[in-house]
This record gives sequence, structure tokens and C-alpha cells, in this order.
Amino acid sequence: MVNEARGNGSPNPHLEASSGVIDSSKDSSRCSSPGLDPEQHDRLREKMRRRMESGDKWFSLEFFPPRTAQGAVNLISMFDQMGAGGPLFIDVTWHAAGDPGSDKETSSMVIASTAVNYCGLETILHMTCCRQGREEITGHLHKAKRLGVKNILALRGDPVGDQWEEAEGGFHHATDLVKHIRSEFGDYFDICVAGYPKGHPDAESFEADLEHLKEKVSAGADFIITQLFFEADTFFHFVTACSKIGITCPILPGIFPIQSYHSLRQLVKLSKLEVPQKIKDVIEPIRDNDAAIRNYGIEQAVSLCQELLASGLVPGLHFYTLNRSMATTEVLKRLGMWTEEPRRPLPWAVSAHPKRREEDVRPIFWASRPKSYIYRTQEWDEFPNGRWGNSSSPAFGELKDYYLFYLKSKAPKEELLKMWGQELASEESVFEVFAHYLSGEPNHNGCRVTCLPWNDEPLAAETGLMKEQLLRVNRQGILTINSQPNVNGKPSSDPVVGWGPGGGYVFQKAYLEFFTCRETVDALLQVLKKYELRVNYHIVDVKGENITNAPELQPNAVTWGIFPGREIIQPTVVDPVSFMFWKDEAFALWVEQWGKLYDEESPSRVIIQYIHDNYFLVNLVDNDFPLDNCLWQVVEDTFELLNRPPRHEGDRHHDPAP
Repeated sequence: MVNEARGNGSPNPHLEASSGVIDSSKDSSRCSSPGLDPEQHDRLREKMRRRMESGDKWFSLEFFPPRTAQGAVNLISMFDQMGAGGPLFIDVTWHAAGDPGSDKETSSMVIASTAVNYCGLETILHMTCCRQGREEITGHLHKAKRLGVKNILALRGDPVGDQWEEAEGGFHHATDLVKHIRSEFGDYFDICVAGYPKGHPDAESFEADLEHLKEKVSAGADFIITQLFFEADTFFHFVTACSKIGITCPILPGIFPIQSYHSLRQLVKLSKLEVPQKIKDVIEPIRDNDAAIRNYGIEQAVSLCQELLASGLVPGLHFYTLNRSMATTEVLKRLGMWTEEPRRPLPWAVSAHPKRREEDVRPIFWASRPKSYIYRTQEWDEFPNGRWGNSSSPAFGELKDYYLFYLKSKAPKEELLKMWGQELASEESVFEVFAHYLSGEPNHNGCRVTCLPWNDEPLAAETGLMKEQLLRVNRQGILTINSQPNVNGKPSSDPVVGWGPGGGYVFQKAYLEFFTCRETVDALLQVLKKYELRVNYHIVDVKGENITNAPELQPNAVTWGIFPGREIIQPTVVDPVSFMFWKDEAFALWVEQWGKLYDEESPSRVIIQYIHDNYFLVNLVDNDFPLDNCLWQVVEDTFELLNRPPRHEGDRHHDPAP
């Protein structure tokens, strides 16, 4: 089967009838089921309005593009990490000297797009007038829209040299940029502008700067984020002054937790701010002690935020992170604003791209590689909603570049070798890597295995429900890369298997996906004859030889949920056609992410290549979810058959009489 990227304008073939949990027709499969999180795809300003009406305070986070490819990998990991705390949005700065609108992995445009599409974060992209003409800015905005970015922070921008220079045919002020965005794009973008609590350093006066701010809001800005400040009274005075001249949009205070003496000096220099003497008096004696300064910065930021929140003038807090997580996270936890929600909106990581707003069904195979799935389906024009449907041509894009920074393992090569083996002696050495990943125990190098090529994250909580069984089978050469236990009506609030809105119930069929050798597959096929009506299976090798008992092209719903006032949601399926696209990726990961760690002719490389060439990829589904999971018995029966001594021709004459 050839992977073909979906062309623009082609309809999504998956919006057809499904044979999942519920009977459906073509018509019903095209009906849009109610979204599990109706606010997820609201405009940012609408999210703010809802929060302000309810009195629910929020926080947001600022990041800047990294300088290196590895820095990009680390930053996306930080997005995932800090996104878990529940920010309302993040924003990504625009560095005029760093080719910010390009397709480089370190560009502002690509970082913002990755946050939206692959991390599911509401994202604001900074846009400046600096060194850009009108046409270039318009091109950047069209690109941002195409990539799913819905919010812009419009700025004049800092000069690249000593003096501000307006580009030919460009804009001189942020107000001009706001007007241009509204003129060219109407109401598509939500627009933020910057406010300066002590006045812009280049302004004639504080009052004159406020008038410029009012012009930006009148031109179409939806809300304001302020420059950093150190004392709450500075912000209170600014908000009062804004109110007096008729600025009524939300104003978010910019918070900077001091993290080191150097970073404080650099930021103050760039922003041309004066540090209060009382802060200088504390910091100067400990200027060489980063830990002490960071601790002081956390205390100072917590105190400032508490005073701001108590005033009733602050709808939310915006943090300048400097691409560091520890201080900001600690401040938010102390404020009680860091809210890691154990219940997921869906069993898989969602994208924030507007065109995926109705998506609520995916094949289970990419459960641990959601960024890869999003990448391979990025050209789709529509996404399955309510049902996966039948299809003979899902048209997944090829995954040729396994080292796109948002798909690459976060761990560097040296660390991967420590986890997966500097040298492999045999296939059993590979079995042990899988076992150490599951057990969490250090390997012979004293290193914990925290990821595998198919799973770049620590184990999911529900894996703990099957840990003993998984350990046993992996040590015997059934190398699991995806699994889920059976669930029969657990509350949607369950901390381990729950997902979706409160008050619902979730269901799962037991699922097991693994690589194993031909001998084990031969025995497994013998055993599966006893489970023909209960267990669906797909078995495929790297060449595409496919053995299955599933009805042709029929998807099998393996996760679903029932929620008050909603249709049944079935977000995860086993789809036979998609499995053939997934198998190409799954097999390739052996070589691309593991085998290529070693020299081409080395014994370790040969072992990985042998597994790639000769093993099979298997998935099993136990359809009787109300009963105990039978898949472990299937595997045990397979091992028993493998270990049974061979029978000789004459043995039957010595069998006891029946």
C-alpha cells in the first residue's frame, strides 16, 4: 500500500458509516456530534469574557524562539510540560533579526504553529513592524492563518540597531499594524497590544503614551498585556489612568519572576526599566548565588501576584518565563493557579488548529505518537467526527523525515544509548530494554529507561493496571508498544481511565499491540482459533503480508463514552486500513530511531535490522469488554504451545486411553 499525501480540496473519505459501538448510516455519520469541550475552540477573547464573568482567574505564558534545533526540541517539551498546568494561552515572541517568518525550526512562525497544532495550545504570535514592508507582513499573516494561528500581538518592535528604521512601505507604529490587520483580515484574528505601566521609554510623556494605547485599542485591539513591573501600585495607577481616558478592554499584568542577576540586568536593559531600590538592596549581596536569587524572585512574584489578584482589577496574570519553567511553575502552584486536570477532554492529545475543531475520532495506533498523527493528517480538509467510517483510502501523508524537531525524541543520542544499550548482544537484550521501560528499574548501566522509539513519554497511568502481565510477556519476546485494559462503565472522572465531561461513563475493549517473531506468530494463530468469535486480530510484517479475521475495511470502536445530554462518543478505533499505514511508521522506527544509533556494520545494528526485517506487528482486540480480559490468556496459551515438547510419530501409541 502506497502512502499518498492528501491533496487540497479532496473530501475526507472517513466520513462514512461505521460498524463501531452504535449502528449508523451515511447521513447520521455526517451529523456533527456535540463537542466534548465546547469552549476549546472559542475565540480567545470569548474565553477571556467567560472567565471574567465567572470570576475565574487565569494565567498565560510567554516564550521566545530558541537558537538551535535541540533548543526547539526542548522548548516543545516545555510546552507539553507547562501546558499541563492549564494556561489560557501562550505567546511566542518575534525576533526580527532571526528570520522569524521562515520555515526554520527555530523561527517564531514554526514554533507558534507547533504549539497550536502539535501541543494543542491557544497561541498568540508576536508580529512587529521592524524591518518589514506591508507586503511581507501581509504574507506572514496569511501564513499564520493557514497554519492555524488565530491571535496576533501587534508591536512596533525594538530596533535591530541603535535607531529605529521604518522599512520602505512599512509601518512606523503598532497602531498602523493593528489597522492593517483589521483591514486585510477583518475579524479573523484576535489582536493584543502592549501597554507600558510607566509609559513607553520613547514616548513624550506618560499621558501621550496612554493616548497612543487608546489609538491601538480603537483601531481594533481586543486586549492589552503590560510590560513587566515590580510593584503593584504601578499597575493600579496604570489601570486607573486607562479607565479615565476610556480604555475598557481587559488589561493583563506582565509578571517577571526574577531568576538570576544576569537575566534581570538583561531584561531591565532591554525594557529600559528602573529596578526599585528595595529589590536592589536584597539582590546585590547575593548576586552570585543564582539559587538564592531565584528563591527571592519566587517570593517577590508570589507577593506581587497576591496583591494584584486581591485588588479585583486583574482578570489574569501573564508570565515572562524566559523559556524556564521552574520559577513560574512554583509561583503558580503557590497561588493555587496551577491546575493539572487529571481528566482528559479526549483519550488523545488534541490540536488547537481551527480546522480540527470537530475532530473526535482517531485510530488507536498513534496513541503514544499524537504529533506524528497530526503531522501525517495535516493536509486533510475534514476530520472524522462522531464516527470514523469506512474507507479504502485514508490517504495518510508519508513520514519521511523522522527528525522533524517536534517528532524527534527529547533525549540526545548519548542518553538513548545509555537507555537502549551501548551494545546489544542478542534479541534478548532488546527484550530487556522493553522490560526496564515497563518496570522503571535501572538497567545494568544504572540508567532508567524512560522512553522507547514508539513512546517518548513515561508510561500512562492505565498501564500500571497491567504492569505485571506486560512485564511477563515482554521478557518472553512479545514487545508491546500500545495497550489498554478493558473498562466497563467507569466514571468519566476516574483519575486513571477517565476522560470527557463530568457525570459520564467510559468504556474500553482490551487492546494489545506488539512486535514478535515468526515462531510466536505461528503459535499465536493456532491459539486464536479458539477465540475466533471473541478476539479480532491483525498481523502484518514489514513487507505488508497481512493476516486478519476482521471484516474487510470495518473499523472496530475500542473506546467510547456516554455523557449527559450528548450522543455516544467513540474517540478511538482499530481501523484495518489505517493499521497498514501505521505499520510502515512502526517498523521504520526500529531503524530510524534505534538502529541508526549504531555503526552500520555493528552487531547491534544487525540485531535491530533483523527484528525490523523478520518480526511481525500484531494487534489484538478482546470484544467482550464486560468480561475479564482474555488477551493475557491468549498469550499464555501461545507460550504454552511454544514450550510444549515436540511430539514424535509413535507418541500417540503411548497415550492413555480416553
